[in-house]
Amino acid sequence: MTRPKFLLSRLAGIGTAMLIATTAYADDVTLRFSTAGPAADFLAKSMESFAEKVAAADVGVTVEVYPGSSLVRQGAEVPALQRGNIEMSTMSTFEIAAQVPSMGFLNRAFLFDDYDQMMEVMQGPIGETLHDAVASDMGIKILSTAYLGSRQLNLREVIEVTGPDDLEGVQMRMPASPEWLLLGESLGVSPTPLAMSETYVALQTGTVDGQENPLTILKAAKFDEVTAQVIMTSHLVQPVFYALAKPVWDEMSKEQQEAVKAAAVEAAAENNEARFADEQKVAKILADEGLRVDEIDLTPFREKADAVYSESDLAKEWDQDLMSQIMGN
Repeated sequence: MTRPKFLLSRLAGIGTAMLIATTAYADDVTLRFSTAGPAADFLAKSMESFAEKVAAADVGVTVEVYPGSSLVRQGAEVPALQRGNIEMSTMSTFEIAAQVPSMGFLNRAFLFDDYDQMMEVMQGPIGETLHDAVASDMGIKILSTAYLGSRQLNLREVIEVTGPDDLEGVQMRMPASPEWLLLGESLGVSPTPLAMSETYVALQTGTVDGQENPLTILKAAKFDEVTAQVIMTSHLVQPVFYALAKPVWDEMSKEQQEAVKAAAVEAAAENNEARFADEQKVAKILADEGLRVDEIDLTPFREKADAVYSESDLAKEWDQDLMSQIMGN
């Protein structure tokens, strides 16, 4: 090879290497993934699995998982997503309703009968409507639906409960939002806004009389150590979403989008399978540990919920047609 050709070849090689390095650097994406759920819970474990799957895809995306509100406090995740302070969170329907009021019906007590119905709805036309509204109105991309569980009432002292009237005056820990407080009202309790991370001590000291969560989260957060009774209301069969800031999604390459989406669907499915299986046995575990676990007639609770929501100004903003499709009215 002559010297000019050699130099041209070498310069071309250096240029290509620099281009590749520059492209790889420009395309690198870090997704900080925040959740209020405790590290021991299935949701946080599925997030770790998601991070591993994305890393294995080798598309220049790194996922950092922050459980237990260790990066962003509960209730501040969605604004943090929209400001660009984080890239991902496990977003609830309550957070969606705060900005898309028509979807508030998803927070209604006794909307879904069970897990299968909830997942069927979330994966069907109503779920697609939800995804589109969240993308256009909130600037957030929903990647997948995870099952947070069926929420039950959990009290620090035993009370004989046959209906919502028996819970009058009970200070029940709830997240701080109008939709959550309305849910508490529909159950007959006095809803008390409190962060998840503060709930254990509040139960221990008697600052609150109870909390409501899926049994798997109750167990993972060790609330069974500071409570005495579970009332099986299943008042909310709750989805939660792997949510990604849409500007971040839009800047990803197609290959990155496909890898992240696939990993989110697979990881959420792992959460769903594990949580549903655990729910089938955790009530017995709690009873064996000494907690009182009550199965009761829910008719009075459903009637109370119907009355509360029919009079609520918040409920007037809901998409009544979509709600009726779910409830079969």
